[in-house]
Amino acid sequence: MSSTVIESVSSHLPERMKHPLRDEWTFWLLMGDKKNWEDNLEKLTSFSTVEDYWCLYHHMKVPSELKLGQDYMIFKKGIQPMWEDPHNKKGGRWLIMLDRMTSAHMDSIWADTVLILIGATLEHTDDICGVVVNVRDKNKISVWMKTNDSDPVLEVGRKLRKQFKIPYKFNYYKHNSSKSMYSM
Repeated sequence: MSSTVIESVSSHLPERMKHPLRDEWTFWLLMGDKKNWEDNLEKLTSFSTVEDYWCLYHHMKVPSELKLGQDYMIFKKGIQPMWEDPHNKKGGRWLIMLDRMTSAHMDSIWADTVLILIGATLEHTDDICGVVVNVRDKNKISVWMKTNDSDPVLEVGRKLRKQFKIPYKFNYYKHNSSKSMYSM
């Protein structure tokens, strides 16, 4: 199933020559073709070095090449990309609606968001769980956090807003709510 999304990937560098990331990350795919959400979720691979990420990046489809209804998810290892996971349960997500953007722009924002997170460039890296891109009629990217505390949530939101300079609102939602807590 995943072979249609990611070609075979293996980095041939010895581990001692690689540059470790702060955290290990797991790449997931939501197929979007089954009734049961969890049956649609497929764990594709994990990576923990810069080189392994770039090898993966160069062998995977960009989000705009996914089928409508599919999602990419990259979460810290040990965290499942669902709000019921204990790491996510008390948190929420920054949601960026990309409804009128070109495919290339969506792919670029996705790639930049992933690099910001796996590169641990944000002050509250420990509070970040992962990132999701939803391929829909109105595409979305969301950054998931394990807390709803205002300081880390607002700081991450401000940094993302500053990074992307796009004319869309960034809204923060608790995972168990459809009402926005913060908007930028």
